[in-house]
Order: sequence, then C-alpha cells, then structure tokens
Amino acid sequence: MPDFVIPAPPVVAVPVAGGGAFPVRRVFCVGRNYAEHAREMGSDPDREPPFFFMKPADALLLNDADMPYPPQCKDLHHEMELVVALSEGGTDIREADALRHVWGYAAGLDMTRRDLQNAAKKEGKPWDMGKGFDHSAPIGLMVPASKIGHPAKGLIELKVNGKVRQTSDLSKMIWNIPETIAYLSRLVRLAPGDLIYTGTPENVAAVQRGDLLEGMVEGVGTVRTRIV
Repeated sequence: MPDFVIPAPPVVAVPVAGGGAFPVRRVFCVGRNYAEHAREMGSDPDREPPFFFMKPADALLLNDADMPYPPQCKDLHHEMELVVALSEGGTDIREADALRHVWGYAAGLDMTRRDLQNAAKKEGKPWDMGKGFDHSAPIGLMVPASKIGHPAKGLIELKVNGKVRQTSDLSKMIWNIPETIAYLSRLVRLAPGDLIYTGTPENVAAVQRGDLLEGMVEGVGTVRTRIV
C-alpha cells in the first residue's frame, strides 16, 4: 500500500436490496434521452446523438436522506431517472453484448441547479456546477439484474408532495440501455462500478425547501428525498 500523505477518501457504495453494497467508480448521465423532455428544453430529439455529462461519485445521496438546498441557486429542478450499474467494463462494446455488462438497476434523481446550468449554456461554459454539486444525485436501493431482468419498458414517475410531476415509460427513451452503453464505450473505457443515469422524461420543474420528492421505476424500486 502507498504511504498516503492525507487520509484516503472512503469508497462510495450504494446499498443493495437484500444486503450488501455496490461500490461506485464514476457517474455518467445521459442528456435529453426522452423526446418530450428534449423538446421542452428546446432541442430536436430526432437528430441529436446521445451526449453525456458527469457527477462525482460522492454526489450520490443515499438511504432516503434529506437533500440540502444547494448554495448559489434559486432554481433547483428535479429529473427522475433509471440508473444502470455496470459490473464489467470495456471499450467498443457491441449493443448485442451490452446487457452482459450490467449488474443491476436503481431509481435516481438528477438534481439540477437550472439557473447555473442555463447561465453556463448561454456563455458556452461547462455545466459542472449546474449538475455535479454536492448531494445532487439521490439514489434508491440497487437491485440485481439477476433478480429483475433488464427493464426496457415500465412506468417511471415522480411525485412532489404527493402530486405527480413526471410520468412516462422507459420505452420512450430515445437511446435504450444497450445503445447507450455501446455509444458511451466508444468515448471512454467503461469500468466495473460505473453508473449511468439514463435521462429524464418531460415536466422537470422547480422544487423548494420542505418539498418531499418520491420517485419510482416500475419493477426496479424507489427513491425519496426531502429538500431542506
């Protein structure tokens, strides 16, 4: 072992339904992967290839913990998503082989400082501070694909204070899970422990302190957090 000059950071790990934990290496996120969300964000979903951004692994918010309202923000938005967890990596992965690389799935939220993101877009700057801030990735329990299979369709929904805000179906993804894994593996070498947030459906909107967010992905699980 190397002689570290400061304490090594802890491994970030997502609890697994039934016991154990999934160690996380990196968090990739797909932008605008549902047609209606792409349209509400002002883009044409029929011609746009997938694009990706990242969040730090320690942005994951676990165990239904409260989410502090982030600093330097006046427009915090929710984005409900299916999360894919990889057990195998590689480059140039074939679509036909992609699901063999998947360990399991979870329900997650891609929380976004929309005001900071929009300002960065306008100025042609990176989105990092709009997307990759502390506690910006609430996630529910991980469930193994060996138990639930590989969801290609099913309800994805988010309620805020008990009222439905986002509702759609996984089948409406522009780029499905195998296509997304294959495409991303041509850009970077994927690795065990990588997560992929697969994009959000339409009707993203602002939340305030005190709001309770309860999301679910049919056949996968739930995610819950309160903004404080």
